Amino acid sequence: MRRQSGSKRRRVRPVLIASVAGCAVLGGVLVLLPRERSAEPAAPSPGALAMEAVVSGVPAALPGLTELIEERRKTVRTRPQDATSWAVLGAAYVERGRRLADPAYYPRAEKALRTSLSVRPRRNTRALAGLAALSNARRDFPAARRWGEAALKLEPRRWTTYPLLIDAYTGLGEYKAAKRTLDRLTGLRSGPAVLARAAAVHRGRGRGEDAAASLADAAAGARAPAERAAYLERAGQLAFERGDLDVALRHFREAVRLDPDQWAARAGQGRTLAALGRTAEALNAYRAALAGQPCPQYALELGELYESLGMPEAARVRYGLLRERVWRAAAGGADEELVLGRFEADHGDPKAAVRRLRAEWKRQPGTEVADALGWALYRAGEPGEALRFARTATAPEPGGGVLDAASMYHRGMIEQQLKRYGAARRHLTQALRINPHFSPLHAPAARTATEALGEPPDEGVPEMDGGAG
Repeated sequence: MRRQSGSKRRRVRPVLIASVAGCAVLGGVLVLLPRERSAEPAAPSPGALAMEAVVSGVPAALPGLTELIEERRKTVRTRPQDATSWAVLGAAYVERGRRLADPAYYPRAEKALRTSLSVRPRRNTRALAGLAALSNARRDFPAARRWGEAALKLEPRRWTTYPLLIDAYTGLGEYKAAKRTLDRLTGLRSGPAVLARAAAVHRGRGRGEDAAASLADAAAGARAPAERAAYLERAGQLAFERGDLDVALRHFREAVRLDPDQWAARAGQGRTLAALGRTAEALNAYRAALAGQPCPQYALELGELYESLGMPEAARVRYGLLRERVWRAAAGGADEELVLGRFEADHGDPKAAVRRLRAEWKRQPGTEVADALGWALYRAGEPGEALRFARTATAPEPGGGVLDAASMYHRGMIEQQLKRYGAARRHLTQALRINPHFSPLHAPAARTATEALGEPPDEGVPEMDGGAG
């Protein structure tokens, strides 16, 4: 018995240590460890975390993206025939360009992804999916659909392709295809990234409660701070759209705490603080967002906030920044015609806005474009045609009926111009019910118009608004 127990004491066990990082696996290394100590795996590097995020199609932290890009650039310099590294490099460029609103990264991404395809022209799903992601980032939804469908044809069970196609179909106004694609995705995969994509589809179909629940579950299940912060930012955006300002501000602040580079959440703070009347804080939040992510939409919002405060010169500076960023986006192959059309309709040349947005509608007819084109037509003095697009933007089908205060306001103002007073009163009231603070410029205009319309008459047949059109 003593000899047997002594042999047990002399026995040591080999332990296999393997890195958990998705891009660098240390396998087959055997080490002897004392019995009383356990192996503590090293924390993954920021670049390894970014690699895992990029491959999984979830948001990545900016420091990790920087590290990943440098590591992959070194790899392709020494191994130029490494198609996978070229594809990962391209996808990292796309994500960095999106996070920084810097379209200069998009041509680099395209070059890397096309190099990957030239190195491996057959069955290169990763490069095709990367090109779909790049096209979505550029708001080129026809190209995103084309690349995404090609990737899906090669590997129908590769779940990360489905969110790319959902974005493309939504941008093209193909809402039934987006819903079918989501159904296929949820049949293949569950988890935070899928829940976040489902939330976007629910929102587009007017199911705000379902969208909020999905985002809450996505944020709770996210593994990395940058991923959780991205889902919280979307939850804050949804809460703001529904007029839940305290909830929105809480989500935005937590997102910034988790990821200080979450500039969209800083812009959300600015939007919400302005609605709460905390103007100085709102201006600071918007300035910080624009410094980190000079997105044309943030410049438009900040300019309108300055305009509402009676500061036209400060507004003009931000509108100038908007034009500059739109020009830079075009140089990088990105499409910012939608935000430029919105700007021109209210602050520039409405007829130029109509021309731009007609071309955008012809190319990718989503509800956002319908809303912007309808408003531009109204501002250009064509309310009859404007109403057709406003109805498309607010109809229950095909999109499902986004409960968007701005779109309802646009429709109500168009109907008022056409002397359809009952419909106008109804839609203006609905806009203010959804979110009474949806815009520092237009929410006061909605209240003024509603007061001018007065209370509905006690008698008479209810006015019909003509259906969706």
